[in-house]
Amino acid sequence: MNISSRDLQLFLALVDEKNFTRAAERCNLSQSAFSTRIGALETALGERLFDRTTRTVELTPEGHLFSSSVRNLYDEFSAVINNFREHAARRKGRIAVAALPSLCAAWLPRIYASFRQQYPGIELTLTDTLSMQCLGLLRAGEVDFALAATADPGEDLDAQLLYVDSFYLVCRHDHPLAQHQFLQMEDIGNHPFIHMNRLSSVRHSLDAALHPLTLRTCMEVEHLATLAGLVASGAGVTVVPSLTLFQFQRQELVVRPIGDARLARSIYLVRRRGRSLSVAARALWEDIMARRDELSPDLT
Repeated sequence: MNISSRDLQLFLALVDEKNFTRAAERCNLSQSAFSTRIGALETALGERLFDRTTRTVELTPEGHLFSSSVRNLYDEFSAVINNFREHAARRKGRIAVAALPSLCAAWLPRIYASFRQQYPGIELTLTDTLSMQCLGLLRAGEVDFALAATADPGEDLDAQLLYVDSFYLVCRHDHPLAQHQFLQMEDIGNHPFIHMNRLSSVRHSLDAALHPLTLRTCMEVEHLATLAGLVASGAGVTVVPSLTLFQFQRQELVVRPIGDARLARSIYLVRRRGRSLSVAARALWEDIMARRDELSPDLT
């Protein structure tokens, strides 16, 4: 006979109840079936575990020895199973995500808020960083998945397209380009231009789309807030993707579309190839995909 967790459960019920009838009822078995299982357990162990009288059931010395070990073993086993079920039911868990700052600033927080409300027992973490750092965290196993601007993340990663982000000119309302409702990049080339730094996905997308066109770069900055301040001051113009436009909602600034199909930034959900996501992480991944239409900005 192979001793199962059910056998241990029946044994402990009889230890607690000291009565076959009550123990059988507690375990939802008939008394005869319960007695048969206890007898089979004693046979498998080769020792009597209980002394039976007409009124009481008491542990034998061997039964006491067995009981002290079984109690801890069964409690630990039950805790493992319950913990697994809690994770499988999305009542417990931990999800770590790395994403572009432009996604972390507005769109992802809304998703995180509703996800936390739906699954309050799941711990969420979010790292806002550049695309290459996102992929580095993913490869190191520090995050479950990443949202990054990379079409070819490498053979060790899988990427699923989330959103294609178009670019817009931003300039002061009194700048000559503000008079145009629709622009080409050639219209912008003669004006002082403020770039994001070369490590950003915004800069990578812009450089790739514009080659071999060159701009009159007057400055490079690292943060969008700085970029918005400089453009608002009249230091130059810039071109940024739609997901960042919330940073440029200032009275003195205007936004104009650019007619260049090459000028786009693709955002991907990226995960490690051959590695399954946890139940909780898979739920968040699916929620993000389901709400990608909310990424389209309101430019009215």
